[in-house]
Amino acid sequence: MKIWNYGDDINTDMLFPGKYTYSCSTAEEIRPHLLEDLDPEFAGKAAEGDILFAGKNFGCGSSREQPVVGLKAIGIKAIVAKSYARIFYRAAINQGLLLIDCADAVDAYKPGDSVSLDLDKGEIIIGKKSFSFPKLPPEILKIRDAGGLLAYTREQLKK
Repeated sequence: MKIWNYGDDINTDMLFPGKYTYSCSTAEEIRPHLLEDLDPEFAGKAAEGDILFAGKNFGCGSSREQPVVGLKAIGIKAIVAKSYARIFYRAAINQGLLLIDCADAVDAYKPGDSVSLDLDKGEIIIGKKSFSFPKLPPEILKIRDAGGLLAYTREQLKK
């Protein structure tokens, strides 16, 4: 697992350049362009289980689902940030991408620190320090576990 660490106001154009909005629609087409202007190494090195740390207002900017679809396709385990843009937050829920609000953990993280998440306890452990975050509502976890809102809805209709 690798930790990716970014600052404040990471907008949707930084996450997925707008010039590809109408030419990339599948996760496979989106992945190579993720964060290409912010961190050219990200798309080639990010892997399943990685965690992304960021500052405030993560995902601000235009309303596009490509950043969330791409991050989910890579297998990002969670994004831990000080705050999120509302529309990005909702898109992440829809796609089943886990977002955690924990400013103290973001401030405490230093490159090279070990990080683990305990969703049941609402806890992030960085090195030997523990940081609490509000437990995620069961409905959000069910959507995430199903792979997103569409898959969750399909499961519910089968019951």
